Amino acid sequence: MKNKIEHSKFDVENIRKDFPILSRKVNEKQLVYFDNAATSQTPQVVIDAIVDYYSNYNANIHRGVHTLSQEATDKYETARQKIQEHFNAKERHEIIFTSGTTHSINLVANGFASILKPEDEIIVSALEHHSNIVPWQMLCEKTGAKLKVIPMNQSGELVMADFESILSNQTKLVFVNHISNALGTINPIETIIEMAHQVGAAVLIDGAQACPHIKPDVQALNVDFYVASAHKMCGPTGVGMLYGKEEWLNKLPPYQGGGEMIAEVTFEKTTYANLPHKFEAGTPNICGGIAFGTAIDYMNTIGFDTIATYEEELLVYATHKLLEIEGLKIYGTSKYKTSVISFNIENIHPYDIGTIVDKLGIAVRTGHHCAQPIMDFYNIPGTVRASFSFYNTKEEIDTFVNAVKRAAKMLT
Repeated sequence: MKNKIEHSKFDVENIRKDFPILSRKVNEKQLVYFDNAATSQTPQVVIDAIVDYYSNYNANIHRGVHTLSQEATDKYETARQKIQEHFNAKERHEIIFTSGTTHSINLVANGFASILKPEDEIIVSALEHHSNIVPWQMLCEKTGAKLKVIPMNQSGELVMADFESILSNQTKLVFVNHISNALGTINPIETIIEMAHQVGAAVLIDGAQACPHIKPDVQALNVDFYVASAHKMCGPTGVGMLYGKEEWLNKLPPYQGGGEMIAEVTFEKTTYANLPHKFEAGTPNICGGIAFGTAIDYMNTIGFDTIATYEEELLVYATHKLLEIEGLKIYGTSKYKTSVISFNIENIHPYDIGTIVDKLGIAVRTGHHCAQPIMDFYNIPGTVRASFSFYNTKEEIDTFVNAVKRAAKMLT
């Protein structure tokens, strides 16, 4: 475990004041929000950015010569630059605005439909969210390519020896999440990327769960594609990003046709715009893109090393407290994991626990977490998932643990 934070530098109570929703009550109880892996909460500075856009310079971008359009365009492209710098992309046009991680993955899958052949193979992992499984299954149905799976072990870790055995010269694409949304496992993506590149395969990393906790450097990773969603990073819903190496983005055809993504249109032939506009058809989520940039600024003012250290404290504390409950089992015990705990209590359905703790003002996720193959592996219907952010506290964990104990007593 890392050294504990000097709390004089990191004041969680002051940080909590940045988030208006954390002061509300649910079922007449103080809200305890432990569903951060589904979506994070939004600080006032991001809310203000949204209000500012609609109050002062709401206009369509890129095509207008009037003042509002130019102001909106400048703010939107400044946000793109903030994202480029945050992820350390080489070029600003390697950042494509999307509606979120799912959109980003589908954009890439659609592009490879014109590249793959029936003898080709693609690889996903057993730890994937459905958004990083279903698009590739659809791609295989279109192209005849074969889908292979990196298996997992009981600790919720990928079996890397098996990954090595299924890699071959037929492997064209490898898709792995950076962090498992269901278990919190941090995957060895540096090794996966290097191994895949040795056989000439491209790699897409689903960073939706990693980006709230880690600051990825896409150049250092040498990854071909990296995807993320703003709403996991204190930003708004409905906006995300696709990073792609320029050479790959130039190879892929446009995902959608329409305005903005064209250079010239005639009824005989259309030519496409240069990056990034080639993949950004139609009017984008302008406000969302701008607010995404503001959210990144906010998280960077706190610092991702500080965030990671504090969240690890929460993870260790919550794990210890929960394991004191009789019959409780945690799924996902990797040595390398982030602040997510998935658990069940013997002979109690996770939905029942989630329902009771909600009555006590505590928000957790129950079910298969859009990762049904993981639940099938453990032969369980789902789990209770508590996921922590830098604005959560140990006192909230105590409240949660007491609520789980109360639920267990009621249900046994």
